[in-house]
Amino acid sequence: MAKTLKEIAMFVGGELSGSPDIVIKGINGIKEAGEGDLSFIVSTQYEDLVEASGASCVVIPKQVKRSFSKPTIKVENPSTALSKILDVVLAGRIPHPKGVHPTAIVHENAKLAKTTALGAYTVIEEGASIGENTKVYPFCYIGKNTKIGRDCIFYPGVTIREEVVIGDRVIIHPGTVVGSDGFGYDIQKDGTQVKIPQIGIVIVEDDVELGSCVTIDRARFNKTVIGKGSKIDNLCQIAHNVIIGPDCVIAAQSGIAGSSELGRNVVFGGQVGVADHVKLGDFVIAGAKSGISKSHPAKTTLFWYPAKPVDKARDILASVGLLPKLFERVRALEAKIKELENK
Repeated sequence: MAKTLKEIAMFVGGELSGSPDIVIKGINGIKEAGEGDLSFIVSTQYEDLVEASGASCVVIPKQVKRSFSKPTIKVENPSTALSKILDVVLAGRIPHPKGVHPTAIVHENAKLAKTTALGAYTVIEEGASIGENTKVYPFCYIGKNTKIGRDCIFYPGVTIREEVVIGDRVIIHPGTVVGSDGFGYDIQKDGTQVKIPQIGIVIVEDDVELGSCVTIDRARFNKTVIGKGSKIDNLCQIAHNVIIGPDCVIAAQSGIAGSSELGRNVVFGGQVGVADHVKLGDFVIAGAKSGISKSHPAKTTLFWYPAKPVDKARDILASVGLLPKLFERVRALEAKIKELENK
């Protein structure tokens, strides 16, 4: 890294207090940092950690009013500032694929930009196209007529099936499958299942990130959509014809059933389940393990199963906690009534 505080402050647009010539050689947590390290705190509640830290400089929020004996850089959002710095630092450390590996199998009618990089044993099918500066790690599969934008990163073992459309700056982690068949079968009179063809597509818009082992099904007809800027954690299932709006955050092991729609900036905790044909408005939040069985309007916070507005869910949970005492009271009343009847 080896940058001066003056250079770092200018890079993140921060207000430097302290010597501008101090050289920073690393980045670390506030408790682990030592001499030559840059660290940060995210809010005023952690400002007491600044003086105790061994860091040579600490990035702090603008809301912090007190002064410190060690150098600080004030910014609007310390976490974002550190992420920006780390992007630059890590850019040279991560060994992304370069060029086209000789074992890659590329169909003669596929289109690769000059700066596309393909790792070992990747397969690019007929009619597929990949944009500038996109990096595809080893053992990935890109299906027929799939379109992939620029500046994307696909880590090892990613499968993108046919006719999928992926925008720019999309990151997909190992083991994820985009464009697998939707789960659809017709039950016959004799109880057998007949597969329903899934002939739609998947559209993954710009700046989406998909974690490891995410599965996104193609639509039966039309399209399944992951909106611009949305982030999906590991082990999530997105069913056919689901529409996820822009800037949503879906935590691990969540599942969304077919034809459901999420508005913008919807946030799910881990293991949230959504039934089919449900519509959630903008800025809906669902706590971990919530089971959402019906539609809810914008700016609703949900919890429990079946999911309810959080205030109602809290009241119900509090009531459940009182059941043992209520049982004892009922049993005592029943004994009293029996005693009175005997008299």
